[in-house]
This record gives sequence, C-alpha cells and structure tokens, in this order.
Amino acid sequence: MNQKQKIKWGALSVGVAIAAIFLGWYFLKPRPEPIAIAREKCESDEEFVWIEGGEFIRGSDDAERDYAYEISAVAAAESTELVDRTESRLRKQGWFDRERDRQERDLPAFCIGRNLVTNEQYQTFVRATDYPAPAISEFDYQQQGFLVHPYSTVKPYLWNRQTYPDGQGQHPVVLVSYEDARAYADWKGQQDDRTYSLPSALEWEKAARGTDGRYFPWGNQWYADGTNWAGSEPQGSSEVALYPTSRSLYGVEDMAGNVFEFTSSVYQRGLQRVSLMKGCSWDDLPGFCRGAYQHARPIESRHILFGFRLVRK
Repeated sequence: MNQKQKIKWGALSVGVAIAAIFLGWYFLKPRPEPIAIAREKCESDEEFVWIEGGEFIRGSDDAERDYAYEISAVAAAESTELVDRTESRLRKQGWFDRERDRQERDLPAFCIGRNLVTNEQYQTFVRATDYPAPAISEFDYQQQGFLVHPYSTVKPYLWNRQTYPDGQGQHPVVLVSYEDARAYADWKGQQDDRTYSLPSALEWEKAARGTDGRYFPWGNQWYADGTNWAGSEPQGSSEVALYPTSRSLYGVEDMAGNVFEFTSSVYQRGLQRVSLMKGCSWDDLPGFCRGAYQHARPIESRHILFGFRLVRK
C-alpha cells in the first residue's frame, strides 16, 4: 500500500469511527417521554374517552389461548360430537398461537374515540373534500386473497357516489384503507385545529381490557349475546354502541365485535406494509373477540370487516 492509499484508508477509518460514535450517542441518548394528554383537554369533547397512564397487562398465556380454541370450537361445530374435531382443526391453523405473550406494559395517558368512525361522519369528510367514497371492485376484492366473501355480500356496503347505504348512517364505515383513515384524521384535525391519528395496538388493547388483562371487555367468560359476532342475527355490521356489554371499563364502545380496526402499529412484512388489526368482526368466532388477539393486513386493504377509530393528541 503506497502513502496516498495509507492516508486515504486512515481518513476513512477516522470517518467510520466518528460515525460510529455519533450513531451510538444518537441511539443510546435518553429519549423524552411522550407527552400525555390532559384529562380535561380530552374530556372537553364527549366523543373521546381519557385513558389514564400506567401499567396494564397485554397479550395472552396458554390458559387464555386454550380457552379461545375451546369456545371457538363449540361455536363453530355443527354438533356436539364434532367439537373435538373442530377444535383440532382450529389448533392446526394456529390462529391464537401468534399472540404476544402475557406481560406488563406501561403507557402514558391517551385519549381515544368512544366510538368507531361512522358512515355519517365519513360522509361529511367525503362531501367536504371530494375524497373517493368507500368502494372496491369485485376483481380487487377477490385479489386481496383473504377473508373472501361472495361479492354479493360486499354490495350492501358500497356507496352510491357520495352517499352511504340506506339505514347505515350509524354503522362503522368500512371499505376504507389505512391511508383513507389517516386522510380522514388529517381532515378532522384541520376542522378544529387538533391532532388526530389511529391508536397504536397497545393503546387499543388497554382501552379494551383495562389493566387486569381480562379476556373480553366484560371479563373472562364468553357471552354469546355480548357483542356482534358470527353467531349474531342478522349477519352484518351493526350500529355503533348497540351492544353495551362490549363497552370497556373506560366507556369505549364496540371493543369486541362489529368490525376489526386498523391501528397505527405498522411494520414491513416482505414487500408489504401491514397494520396490526385489533378487535373482531361480525363474521368471527368468539376466540377472535379477545383484546389480546391481533393479526396483520396490508395497509391498502379495503374490506367489509375493517373500520377504524381515532385517538386525539
């Protein structure tokens, strides 16, 4: 190595060392704690509920997952003789095995929407901004490749230009993507000079379960009449706050059943960005309606089972 090369590599080494020191300082320096919203500020709007800061139990353990498989099998089996076989099939699919392990987590106080965003609320946004109304073609719906229903099941949820389906004003808006939900949040913030976003998966779970790690908003025992799930009649989404049993300890409605909810917890999965979905839908079995359950879907997904609510900053 000649003198010039030595000088070049020496300078490069110094540069790498400086960069390493800077990165170490950047990632290890103390981070400011998130600023929790004041209770008075949150409760000045009756559409939102203040959730106190502190520790809570998230996730599930083996006992809870076993219970989820058991109650789902009982609900899905065509006869009592087929319950064991149905449970075995569900366990092979591993729906509840992917949940986070039960653990204590700490969150600052936050302010979450009492209800899911409704068709009526979303229509105000669509008409004010000329934003595309909730819709999806039959081809695109089938191409999503998950939770596929006949397109005849989708049609009752399609809007007619800027008008939601008859009688569904107080139903949660569906057939919207993660980005549609964010666009609505940004627009709402412009109307009242506040900041809105989707809740994180942790925020959603605490709002649903309280601090004691209960399985459902109402406790650890499944109530078939407690929410809008696959065993409810008629099948389909329902008005928000129609099932008081699914109201959480904090007063947040529909924290089990009706529709799944996008959260702000987004990560990269292969070539796709996905959002962690919380809650369960009118098309789901009991085990899915626990606060610990979660699954991920691409952020561009538009589905009749997916809606959202907001948090206020």
